[in-house]
Amino acid sequence: MTTGQVDRPPAPAAGAAAATAGGRCRITVRGVVQGVGFRPFVHTLATELGLTGHVGNTGEGVVAEVEGAPEALARFAERVATEAPPLAVVEAVEREDLTAVGDAGFRILPSRGDGPTRTLVAPDSATCDACLAELTDPADRRHRHPFLTCTHCGPRFTIVNGLPYDRALTTMDRFPMCPRCAREYADPTDRRFHAQPIACHDCGPRLRLLTADTDDPAAPPRPAPGADPVAGTRRLLADGAIVAVKGLGGYHLVCDASDDTAVGLLRRRKARGTKPFALMARQIADIEHLVRVRPEERALLTGPDRPVVLLRRTPGRTPPPGAPVPSGAVAPGSPDLGVMLPYTPLHHLLLGLPGDPPGPRLLVMTSGNLAGEPIVTDDEEALLRLAHLADAWLCHDRPIRIPCDDSVVRISDGEPLFVRRSRGHAPFPVPLPVSVRPALAAGGDLKNVLALAEGRRAWLSAHIGDMDDFATQLAFERAEAHLETVTGVRPQLLAADRHPGYRSGQWAQRHTEGRALVRVQHHHAHVAAAMAEHGLDGGRPVIGVAFDGTGYGDDGAVWGGEILLADYDGYRRFGQLAYVPLPGGDTTVRRPYRMALAHLRAAGIDWAEDLPPVAACPPDERRLLARQLERHLNCVPTSSMGRLFDAVSSLAGICHHAGYEAQAAVELEAAALAAADDAPGRPGYAFALRTAPPGGAADADTIADPAPLLTAVVADVRAGTAPALIAARFHTAVAELVHRGCVLAREQAGVDTVALTGGVFANTVLAEATARLLRQDGFTVLRHRRVPPNDGGLALGQIVVAARTTPLYGGVGLP
Repeated sequence: MTTGQVDRPPAPAAGAAAATAGGRCRITVRGVVQGVGFRPFVHTLATELGLTGHVGNTGEGVVAEVEGAPEALARFAERVATEAPPLAVVEAVEREDLTAVGDAGFRILPSRGDGPTRTLVAPDSATCDACLAELTDPADRRHRHPFLTCTHCGPRFTIVNGLPYDRALTTMDRFPMCPRCAREYADPTDRRFHAQPIACHDCGPRLRLLTADTDDPAAPPRPAPGADPVAGTRRLLADGAIVAVKGLGGYHLVCDASDDTAVGLLRRRKARGTKPFALMARQIADIEHLVRVRPEERALLTGPDRPVVLLRRTPGRTPPPGAPVPSGAVAPGSPDLGVMLPYTPLHHLLLGLPGDPPGPRLLVMTSGNLAGEPIVTDDEEALLRLAHLADAWLCHDRPIRIPCDDSVVRISDGEPLFVRRSRGHAPFPVPLPVSVRPALAAGGDLKNVLALAEGRRAWLSAHIGDMDDFATQLAFERAEAHLETVTGVRPQLLAADRHPGYRSGQWAQRHTEGRALVRVQHHHAHVAAAMAEHGLDGGRPVIGVAFDGTGYGDDGAVWGGEILLADYDGYRRFGQLAYVPLPGGDTTVRRPYRMALAHLRAAGIDWAEDLPPVAACPPDERRLLARQLERHLNCVPTSSMGRLFDAVSSLAGICHHAGYEAQAAVELEAAALAAADDAPGRPGYAFALRTAPPGGAADADTIADPAPLLTAVVADVRAGTAPALIAARFHTAVAELVHRGCVLAREQAGVDTVALTGGVFANTVLAEATARLLRQDGFTVLRHRRVPPNDGGLALGQIVVAARTTPLYGGVGLP
């Protein structure tokens, strides 16, 4: 792939580029080349080189026929790849020589939609510097225009209805261009030449501000007084209101992050527990006193993708005078703050331009939905579904074609690690190391992301959500249909998780329509995703360490602490965390003290009153839980490492009740960070490794028993050891366990490549310590960089496994 910044010289006079002699060729450029100013770039480049001909969009990409001197043709073919516009990604440039016809001048042809779709849709992109300069310039005709955009920035994926990417096939088709916009659109020397979302105050979308009727809550929202919806919204935010703001990919719920009352109210209304909120800051200087911002994180914050970046807090730092300070209710108990910078003109306006009245400098920006539901995109739906959450609605009349939540990224070992891959990245494809026939992977039921694939590309959808909610299931169907439209992939094969209760798998079963459906084991898919994104062709297996909260095992147990010897064809369960009973399923996930008690019982440790999880469990519940464990009632066995993190978090007295997914583990990681300087050199904890007795195909060769570790933790608790130090020692013990397990696997199978995958490895304390131990011992370590390690990356693994296990590929699996 090649990207680059083009240096555009002044265009010669019309006709100056006419060729009088030489050759002619057709150049086909594939990749992200539509909606990014590629045709204007080609027009400028051809004119500069004295070439004639034409360029147009097709289903194959951008196709140019150029005529002129052979040297100029060669330079054109080279520079069209190396000097492409900022948002373009050139994957391939193909040249075909033709017979010269004697063109005069160079033209941009109307787009053609015939033939199969093979081009790529660009993700949405943050406002570029040139547009931002116009937004803040009182003399510019687009001063303070909330929908200002050009060929280098703005909406793409979220407004496209089909390909080729032209205005008529976007949600901008309802806004006829005014004469001035039309002239810019048609001028090859203008930055908005063929910019499909082009608009201005005269012809573009319109904002409107609606407020709830405080006298009659049942009445529909009414237009707010005042001529400027942005100014009205800023006043509401400053007064402590919660406003639903329509953005690129859906509505955000927004409030002043420095207002304790507003943040607390939003948290209660959204029933969010203590799950952290994301912040939007006007500039990096407004958050540097709160968090550590390394160069890699600064690049993410200011780049065109503009994700939410998880930044480590710097407690104890005194904020400079006048610096904004967020409420303590924004992210209680989290070691990080999730921060993003403005990525649309509307965001810049809400945070204030130079000369604006004072207003909030830090905003809470959280998805406009209830927990587990998809983000709201439709205006009427927003007035209905967000009525009990918002005090006002800042709407606009440009439809959002497909929902697209903010991406969430953190830096680990100097490189980006996705927690959620969505806006700014979807639907850009992940290259595949193997060729596949057209296929659809349904992903998992948590953090659902689906994927389509064909040839050597896999297109992942934006984040969809948790499939328990019916609205999310409808969003899944719409996302699948839209992705087929923009990719041209028509699946001949379906893949889904093996869990019989997963709604994603049930959807796939209902929609086979005569096509094959391949069920892929959860942790095998995790490992395969890591292999695929690192370009492994599956010729040699890897040691796949898959640690997460839950995954359906081959024996019907809940797996989640697995070491697999795996390739795309199959896997062998080499190691596992010892089974313990999971009493009550989701109830125990929400109450980590129950998991701690189950682990203590399995380790033969009494439930003494001096232990934190025993004290946290009400006596009546404790008696019922003891009976449940004795009789194995509703107790599925689990090998989950995520549940062990929960247990130790409660045992250390850190978290007994989880208000959101993985809260106990997140707070355990935060505690480990606090003790990082004290942990080295202290006595550590250790798992016992034992060989599994014969008993079934699902049994691993090696069992990791946490009983000795739990005994040591209990001793530390009773000795008054700080919870933070217990947390640090536990993280070290898990990293050492992985290292010991991988050494055994290398000795027995001769494999020295390790894939670290599953949601537990979003924990950077654990992931970095584990990778360091393995690399020091000569292992090659694969960590996720293109897709999340959690279930948001499952669909990628399902695709490559399904392609390899169908008769078309004849996979033989591992012994």
